Amino acid sequence: MTPDTTEPRKRPRRRLVLALAGTAVVAGAVAVCVNAAVASDDSRDDSHPFRGETEEVVRDDLAGSTTVSGTLRFAPGQQVLSGGDGVVTDLPSPASVVAPGERLYALDNEPVFLLGGALPAWRDFAAGMDDGPDVQQLEQSLHRLGFFDLEPDEHFTWSTAEAIEEWQDEHDVETTGELPLGSVVFARRGLRVGTITAHLGDRVSVGTPLFDTTGTTQVVEMDVDLADQQLAVVGRPVRLRLPGGKETRGRISSVGTPTERSGDDGQSKTVIPVVVRLRHAAAAAAFQEASVAVDLPSERRKDVLSVPVGALIALDPEQFGIEVVEKDGSTRKVPVTTGLFAAGRVEVSGAGVEAGLRVVVPQR
Repeated sequence: MTPDTTEPRKRPRRRLVLALAGTAVVAGAVAVCVNAAVASDDSRDDSHPFRGETEEVVRDDLAGSTTVSGTLRFAPGQQVLSGGDGVVTDLPSPASVVAPGERLYALDNEPVFLLGGALPAWRDFAAGMDDGPDVQQLEQSLHRLGFFDLEPDEHFTWSTAEAIEEWQDEHDVETTGELPLGSVVFARRGLRVGTITAHLGDRVSVGTPLFDTTGTTQVVEMDVDLADQQLAVVGRPVRLRLPGGKETRGRISSVGTPTERSGDDGQSKTVIPVVVRLRHAAAAAAFQEASVAVDLPSERRKDVLSVPVGALIALDPEQFGIEVVEKDGSTRKVPVTTGLFAAGRVEVSGAGVEAGLRVVVPQR
C-alpha cells in the first residue's frame, strides 16, 4: 500500500483564523473557539456515536453591547455656605444624611434648617413680602412636612405664617412666623455630608464655605466615545457589573454635550459625559466609590437562530459550519452564514439549520 503523503491542511486553517480575527468585536475569542473546533474535528473517530459536549440551536432575540468603564459614586450635591455672620456652634458629621426639615448647622447657637426646593433663598420670608415662586416653594416644602394644609401658591398669607409657627414650635425655636434670610437652606432632596471645611468656634461671614455635600443616591458617571454616541440615549436601560462580579441594572438619566478629556496616553479626545441611575440602590450599598463596567445595548437581532461561538468549525478557508449530532449519535457538518456575535453566541443561518438541533461544542 502506498503511504499517504498528503500534508495536513495547516495553511488554510491559519488563513481562516486570521480572517476571523478581523470580522467582529469578539474576533479573538472566536478564533480560539474555531481553532479548537477544527482540532477536535480532525481527531474524531466518526465510526463511534458522539458523546461529547453539545448545546441546542436556539431561536431568540440576540443583543450585542458595548462596554464602557464608569465610576460609581454619590450624585453631586451642593456646597453649603454660611447664611450669616457669627460663630459656628454646630456642624453635621461627615457621611451623615440631612433630610428636608432637619437641622443642618448652627451659628451663634441659632440653628439653620434644610428645606426642600430647587430655588435658593434670596430674601426674608415674612408678612407683607411680594409674591414670588420662592413663597410657593416654601409652602410646598411645609406641605410635604405636614404643616401647610392649603394649595401652595405664590402669596404669603396668614396661613403661611401659621404653618411656619407650627414648624418652628416643632423644632423648639422662637415662633415668629417669619424666616430671616440665612435661617433655611433649600435643596431638591436630602443631602449627604461630605468634606467639612469649617470648624466649631470659627467666626464666619456670609458666604463662607462650611462643608460639601452629595446627593443621597448613587449614580455611575462615564465617558462614552464620540463614535458610540448613538448608544447614549436618556432612558436606555443598561447592565452594570460591580466589583466582585455582582451585576445590577440601571438606566441612563442624563447625557452631556461633547467634552474634551485627556486620555491615558496624554492625548486629548472628545467624549460624551453620561450619568446612569441604578434601578436598585441597595445593590451598590457596600460601595462609596468604585470602578464599574457598563454594558450599553448596541446591535440587536430579533427572532434569530444562534449557537455558542465555540460551536463554529472551519469547513474551508471561506466557509463556516456547525457539526450537528443526530439522534443515533452520528454527526454531520452543516454550512452556515454567521451574523451578530453577542454574549458568547453567534447568529447562524443556512439550509437545514433550525431550532432544537444539537451541535457539538468542543471543550476549550
